Amino acid sequence: MLEAYAYPITGGLLIGISATLMMLLNGRIAGVSGIFWGAITEHRNSFWRIAFIIGLPLGAYWFHLFSGALIPVSDGSVVQAILGGLLVGFGVKLGSGCTSGHGVCGIARLSVRSLVATVIFMLAGIVTVTIVRHFL
Repeated sequence: MLEAYAYPITGGLLIGISATLMMLLNGRIAGVSGIFWGAITEHRNSFWRIAFIIGLPLGAYWFHLFSGALIPVSDGSVVQAILGGLLVGFGVKLGSGCTSGHGVCGIARLSVRSLVATVIFMLAGIVTVTIVRHFL
């Protein structure tokens, strides 16, 4: 079994390689929200989008199956998860993209807009966790 710090490093490298391959082989940015939106709105050329979306949870499942790493357990409720998902969806539309599109692909392309969006994502996350953990 790998050391605990090796998993995030390996995951980050795989995300970077995947985003690079997506751009090189498909000419597209690996922004999950855009891929998801295209899968539900476009009727042509959606196979790769659907395969990409299915591969996200499938990859996590395979990781836990083959690595022996424990599956994370949440102490949150289903209502919190749904509310959080809706808020993230609203933020994705407001920010014209998600953390994978802006944070991974946009910053790698030296996009100022993506850098600003990623800083705002991170600050909003820090503020939200601080409020939830210390004031609620």
